[in-house]
Amino acid sequence: MIALTALAAGQYMLVKASIAGVIVTNTLFMLGMSFLLGGLKYHTQEYNRVNARLQSVLLLLATIALLVPSLVSQADATAEGGSFVQELSLGLAVLLIAAYGLGMLFSLKTHKDAFASKSAEGEHEETWPMGLAVTMLAAVTVLVALVSHVFVASVQTAAEAFGMTPAFVGFIVVALVGGAAEMASAFAGARKNRLDLSVGIALGSASQIALFVAPVLVLLSYVIGPTPMGLDFWPSAVAMMLLATLTATVVTNGGRSAWFVGVLILAVYLVFAMTLYLLPPRVQ
Repeated sequence: MIALTALAAGQYMLVKASIAGVIVTNTLFMLGMSFLLGGLKYHTQEYNRVNARLQSVLLLLATIALLVPSLVSQADATAEGGSFVQELSLGLAVLLIAAYGLGMLFSLKTHKDAFASKSAEGEHEETWPMGLAVTMLAAVTVLVALVSHVFVASVQTAAEAFGMTPAFVGFIVVALVGGAAEMASAFAGARKNRLDLSVGIALGSASQIALFVAPVLVLLSYVIGPTPMGLDFWPSAVAMMLLATLTATVVTNGGRSAWFVGVLILAVYLVFAMTLYLLPPRVQ
């Protein structure tokens, strides 16, 4: 909702920074904090590494798709460069949405047995009735939409007051605010020794943003935006997304975690946060 509001206002810098920020924040901060909080309560924790590996591969695909138009936009100085990048971004948006849909089909339908959570076996939790759940979801969506308008309208003024650039606000502040609810669920799952849930939320949300939300925003920019938006990001943002994806891939490959693993992941995130605050990236 925040990205849609910023998209309609033509704040593409904020939109792209928030996309990259959510991917990095969910991949590093949410995952690292989940490992840390769970590890402080349990000596070691296990999770389904098949699911983690799939989400990491999907994230890598999305990062490559974002890297290509970003490199082209930097290297191509011809008059048709902008048109070419925009057409490429449109094609990549369709490709990423298709990959996301096929990934859902693979994990939820054809091979769902490989993604079952062992920690959840034999557990029965109370659930809300469907009608109540849908009503609550609709009400919260309306409230989020109203808050998003206020947030986007005031975030630039607040950023200037605190000496922050739109890149830092979108990459750090918007990502943390927008993912607060997911973070609460992931952290609670880790503390209950349900690390499968935490890893699924962190990496699944990041891949959803990269493969679905970002391409949809590109398509919607033709309808609600002042001009079409491309998938070209500034080089440092792409580098951070790529490094975050590689970090998650390496860390989650074993299927086990301890508190110090979370500390290491959080340290990588803090490196990015300090870099953005002290030396903000420049958009071409």
